[in-house]
Amino acid sequence: MLTINQVKVPVRADESAIHKKLVHMLGTANYKIKRITKKSIDARKKDEIYFIYSFEIECENEAQILKRRNNNNIMLTNNKKYTFPCHVKHEKELRPVIVGAGPAGYFCGLYLARAGYKPIILERGKQVDRRACDVNKFWNEGVLNPESNVSFGEGGAGTFSDGKLNTGIKDKEGRIKAVINDFIRCGAPEDIGYLSKPHIGTDYLFHVVGNLRREIESSGGRVCFETCFTGFEKDGDSIKVLAQVTGSDGKKEPVTFDTNSLVLAIGHSARDTFANLNQLNVCMEPKAFAMGVRVEHLRSLIDESQYGSGYQDVLPAADYKMTYRSSSGRSVYSFCMCPGGFVVNASSDAAQSVVNGMSNHSRDGENSNSAIVVNVTPDDFKEDGLGKYGVLAGVEFQRKYEALAYKEGNGGIPIQLFGDYKAGKLSSDIGHIRPNIKGACCFGNLNNCLPPYVNNAIIEGIEYYGNKLRGFADYDAVLSGIETRTSSPVRILRDENFMSVNTSGIFPCGEGAGYAGGITSAAVDGIKVAEAVAKYLNDM
Repeated sequence: MLTINQVKVPVRADESAIHKKLVHMLGTANYKIKRITKKSIDARKKDEIYFIYSFEIECENEAQILKRRNNNNIMLTNNKKYTFPCHVKHEKELRPVIVGAGPAGYFCGLYLARAGYKPIILERGKQVDRRACDVNKFWNEGVLNPESNVSFGEGGAGTFSDGKLNTGIKDKEGRIKAVINDFIRCGAPEDIGYLSKPHIGTDYLFHVVGNLRREIESSGGRVCFETCFTGFEKDGDSIKVLAQVTGSDGKKEPVTFDTNSLVLAIGHSARDTFANLNQLNVCMEPKAFAMGVRVEHLRSLIDESQYGSGYQDVLPAADYKMTYRSSSGRSVYSFCMCPGGFVVNASSDAAQSVVNGMSNHSRDGENSNSAIVVNVTPDDFKEDGLGKYGVLAGVEFQRKYEALAYKEGNGGIPIQLFGDYKAGKLSSDIGHIRPNIKGACCFGNLNNCLPPYVNNAIIEGIEYYGNKLRGFADYDAVLSGIETRTSSPVRILRDENFMSVNTSGIFPCGEGAGYAGGITSAAVDGIKVAEAVAKYLNDM
C-alpha cells in the first residue's frame, strides 16, 4: 500500500479533480483509494483556497511507481499500530485505583482494563447524563452543584468544551492514533481520523465518554461515581485509598479501597485534592499558567477574514491562532478557540466566576470565541501577597480573581465591550454582536477582575491581532470573564517511571498533575501512566 501526500485541489473541485491529480502524481489510473489519512485547508490566498489531502491507496506495481516517480510525497505506507506492552501475568489480589474520570483517568483505566488489571476509577462527580442535568440547572437557574458541574463529572472538563483533539506533543509509538481510533469506535465522528484540526464537539462527547465507560466495565474495570477521593494511608507497598461516597439521600459516607497503585488523574480544578495531597507531603510545586478573558466575534466576520467571501457553503467555521509578546515581555495568546460556539459559566466553587468555551460538532453558532490569555508565574503569586500559601499559591491566585469576577458579575459572568474595556468604563449597551453565553451575565468592568499587567497585555494583544484579522479589535467585540483554568496551577512531581518522586505507588497523571494540556495529550499521558502501572505491578 502507498501513502500519497500533498494532493492539492480547489475547494469546489469534485472527485474527478482528485482523480486527475492522483493520476498525474502516480502515472497510472489503476489505483484504489483505501482511506483519507489527512485533510487540511490552504487559505493563504483568499482567491485560491485549496483542500490538501493525504490518501492511502492500493495499486499494481507499487515498487516500480516509487522508483519511476521519485516523489517524496509518495511512499510505502507504515501502518504500525500501538501495542500495550504489559499484560497481567497473574491474577492481582489488589486492583489499581484511579482518581478521576477525565480523558487521562479513562484512558489509563481503559488500557489497564484491556490488559487484565481490573482498575477501579473513582469520580467525585456524576455520570455524564446526570451531570448534564446539573450543568443545565446551573446555567438556567444559577444553582451550582460543587461536585457536579463543568469541571467535575464523567469526562472531566473536556466534556463541556469544543472537544479539540489537535496537539503539539510528539508520539512515535502511535498512542495518539490509538486515542483517535478509540474515540471513533466509541461514537466520535469518523472525520477526526483525518482532519488536520479534529474536534468532537460537546454533543458527541456525551455519548463518547459513556461508551468509554461501558468498555472499561465490560473489560473488568469498575467506575464509582459520586465518590470523592480525600486522601490515602501508606504501609509499605500497601495503600489504603480514602474517599467519601454520596448516597441517594445526599449523605456522605466514608469508604476505603486497598491497592498497591494509585493514579492521580484529578483534573486542573481539584483544589481540595491539591490541599489534601499537600498535607500528605506528596511532592508538588507551584506552576505557571495563563489567565484572561473570552472574546466573541460574529462567526461570519471570522470566516470572511480567514477565507474571504464566497466559501461559507463549502468550508467549516474558521479558526484562528493569536500569539504576541507584549511590551512588558509577557506572552499573550488565544486559547481554546471555539468556532461557532458558546461562552459558558464554568464555575466549580461558590462565589467565584470563571468562563470556558464550548462548541457542538457542527460549530454553527452565530458567534466564534476564544480566550485571550496572559502568562502568570509563581513570582506573580508572591508579589500578590500569596507566597504564604506555598505550592498552593497559584490556587489562591485563581480564587482571588475569580471572586472579583463573581462580584463584578453580580453572581454571574461580567461582560464588557472591548472599546469600553480599553477606556476602563462600564458598558451600557450591546453593539452588533449579541453575547452567546450559557449562564447568567451582566455588564461589569473586567479591569476590576484581573491584575493591571494582564489587562494591559490583553489590550495590546487584541489590538495587534486586529491588524492581522479584520474586525478583531472592533469596539463591539464582546469580552467576558474571567478565564483562569487554562492549566493546572500546580505540578505533582514524578520521576522517569511516572511515579511520585517521594511516594512510591502513587502515579500523577494528566492535566491536573501538570503533564498535559488538552484532551489528546491527557489521554496519551493516561496511556503512558497505564504502562508504568502495569510494569510496576508485574515487577512486584
